[in-house]
Amino acid sequence: MVSAAQGAVPPPDTTSPPDHAAPSAAGRALAIAAPIAVGILATALGIWRLMPGVGFWDTAEFQTVPPILGTAHPTGYPTYVLLGWLASLVLTPFGDAAFRMNVLSAMLVGVACALTVDLVRVLTRSTILGIVAGLGLAATPIVWGIGTHADPHALHLAFVAGILWALVRWERARRDDPSRADRWLVAAAVITGFSVGNHSLTLLLAPPIALYVLAVEPRIVLRWRLVLLCAAAVIVPAVLVYLELPIRAGAIAGLRAPLVYGTPNTWDGFKYVVLGEQFRGGINDPFGNLPQKVSDLADLAQRQLGPLAIVVVIGFFATAVSQPTYALLTGTALIITCFFNAAYINADIERYYLGPALIAWTWLAILARTVVDLVTAGLTTGDDPEKAHGRARPAVRIVQGLALAVAAVLLLAPTAADLSARATAVDHTTDRTAQQWLDSVLTEVDRDAMIVSWWSYSTPLWYAQLIEGQRPDIRVIDDRTRLDENLGDLTTVIDGNLGVRPVYVIRIDENELAMLMSRYNLTPLPGVAGNVYRVTPRLSVTAPAGRAQP
Repeated sequence: MVSAAQGAVPPPDTTSPPDHAAPSAAGRALAIAAPIAVGILATALGIWRLMPGVGFWDTAEFQTVPPILGTAHPTGYPTYVLLGWLASLVLTPFGDAAFRMNVLSAMLVGVACALTVDLVRVLTRSTILGIVAGLGLAATPIVWGIGTHADPHALHLAFVAGILWALVRWERARRDDPSRADRWLVAAAVITGFSVGNHSLTLLLAPPIALYVLAVEPRIVLRWRLVLLCAAAVIVPAVLVYLELPIRAGAIAGLRAPLVYGTPNTWDGFKYVVLGEQFRGGINDPFGNLPQKVSDLADLAQRQLGPLAIVVVIGFFATAVSQPTYALLTGTALIITCFFNAAYINADIERYYLGPALIAWTWLAILARTVVDLVTAGLTTGDDPEKAHGRARPAVRIVQGLALAVAAVLLLAPTAADLSARATAVDHTTDRTAQQWLDSVLTEVDRDAMIVSWWSYSTPLWYAQLIEGQRPDIRVIDDRTRLDENLGDLTTVIDGNLGVRPVYVIRIDENELAMLMSRYNLTPLPGVAGNVYRVTPRLSVTAPAGRAQP
């Protein structure tokens, strides 16, 4: 009869590669120093090409919302907002709020790359290959680029790396130290909970994680206490961070933030933001035009990894043979994520492939380890066991070390050869377009004006007002503002303010501009780039009377 203690942890997975002897003090020091060094270097790469200040579009939103603990567009990104608020305080000596939020992205990419180093070290038993994977990830264009400006996808990448790292650590601990294994699974659950509070892409990882956990420990379904603990470890952090939305939207008197997207202080408004209901129509037929989608994915992989793109496929098969549970986890995660991304309509969809980029580098490292083991396998066998396991061991280690060094060079060679071009492609150091646009608009716009704006331009205007305290006399009416405050359509807002205060309009849709030009006189703002117009009544059209918007 098996006791409860014996039945709590089933026999270890013998398919995982055996660990070598306990590492020396120098080896342990290197295992700690390598992730830190790579994380610092990855952060430095982002700062080297960092946007110096405010941007347009979502960039400006994520430079504005966290410092004031507001609410971002769906799904609200509360984990990022809370972390950004804290980072903005800690990094106060290092520049304005926009710059600090940009630096945070570089730091988060650094965290992701540091975790990747240790993840790969555990998977391959090689710190060298961990360093290669961390550096390769840092210099992958979509990863490098996301670290140059404020964006919650940088935090999502760090969370994905943390989830994979904790899960693999759990699997290894079940073999090496079963008494401490469960804490790694709980840690993975906690990271997942906070990740859910940052980006809904995390939900795509639920099936792969479930399959992986069941594959590693099939009898976990009988350990209901652990299952409930892990469920709570996911749910509680997610719920806690999402409370930021209704609280800062005014559910508690006196705590409303100056910038709130939607109405998450009501139940319907909360669901609208958290579930991203406004984006529900953004999914195309997932099975439509599959050949083109596969071709687009292959082209993306080639642009990110160069000649290593095709090697990634081989890396997956090597992973499936040597580490089937990890292949199950990452293979299903990559397929589900890529399948969703190919069907989702987004203005910058490449950001959604950060997780697959990380997975690809782990597969490449595992392939390198597999090849090295195959090449050096003959050195550890022979008729003389004493020679094989005694006197020959130092020579074997030297040969394996040299082989790993060669593999490292081969894996990083495409990145090194393309580094200059990639640095140029992601360079934001001279991108002061938004700041220049802001300076010109805020100089030219009359006092007490209303600007009926569009999202990409509304966000830097809000940054100027709410963060820098510029032009508080201006009223910015975004399309979102019109919806949340029931102000009506474009013409209703304009008609209600013409003759009461100066009115300006910013539109990029040609049909909307044509409609407005047929109704009003639109005069381009002098010296201002972009579609910024002063609105005045047409003499031939009598604008209906209306009440000025507050």
